[in-house]
Amino acid sequence: MTIVWSGLALGAVYTLVAIGYNIVFISSNTFNFAQAQLMMVGTFVAYTGLVTLKLPVLVVAVMATVTVMILAGLEEIIAVRPVHDHQNQLVTTLGAATLIGGATQLIWGSEPLTVPFFGSNDAITLLGGRTYPVEIALLVLAIVLVVLLSQVSKKTVTGLALLGISEDREAAMLRGVNVRALALGAFAASGALAGFLGLFVGPKTFAVATLGSALAIKGFVALAIGGFGSLPGALVGGLTVGLVESFAALELGSQYSNIAVFVVLIAILMVRPAGLFGRVRERVV
Repeated sequence: MTIVWSGLALGAVYTLVAIGYNIVFISSNTFNFAQAQLMMVGTFVAYTGLVTLKLPVLVVAVMATVTVMILAGLEEIIAVRPVHDHQNQLVTTLGAATLIGGATQLIWGSEPLTVPFFGSNDAITLLGGRTYPVEIALLVLAIVLVVLLSQVSKKTVTGLALLGISEDREAAMLRGVNVRALALGAFAASGALAGFLGLFVGPKTFAVATLGSALAIKGFVALAIGGFGSLPGALVGGLTVGLVESFAALELGSQYSNIAVFVVLIAILMVRPAGLFGRVRERVV
């Protein structure tokens, strides 16, 4: 059961990345390659606040949230807004991811930094397996965020407006929806979430300059398995990736864990090309 808890915790991290991808994708049909790098910045800001400056946890949480929110907003204004074609936006967000990764390495270096968890670090026994409070916190956060954001997207005016933009941007504009403001808000919200989550992801993964690229790949796989635009799919996809990775590392060796993840991805896409919860849109010609 210990390996299950470990896999679920890893999967929760991938789910959190996929949630950030989905927030932007649902609102603008844009895939933000830099989402994982934004979460990486959150882990470094958490380290700086907790270890270097020795600030209270609440202050660090606000600092990380605001810092990454501003960074994500700048990304939307500089790298996304001037580019109207979604394919070109993939290139510009990839460039933003590369720039953020390079700047992070220049500021904090390339050595892994240990981010302390503000809760207990003692192992606990749960359902016959050993786990840690930070792992439980990650899993709970992933589930709560999926449920909460799913309700927001279906039952609030802003959520319905974002869904409308994703379905037909021009029609939403004609109905008076401020598309530009909502797109900026979606990027800022995904950034704020990534910054706050750095407090939880950092203790599980360390703060290291290569974290962004690693999380980006696994978060994308989680999104592809679950289906683009589906928040429940992000949860199922993330947990699937985490469990497959953990069991493959145990049974086959860590060198085969990534291969196993992509084998599962290919198998699922062969049966469900749009992902487990994705919708196939009809092409109007």
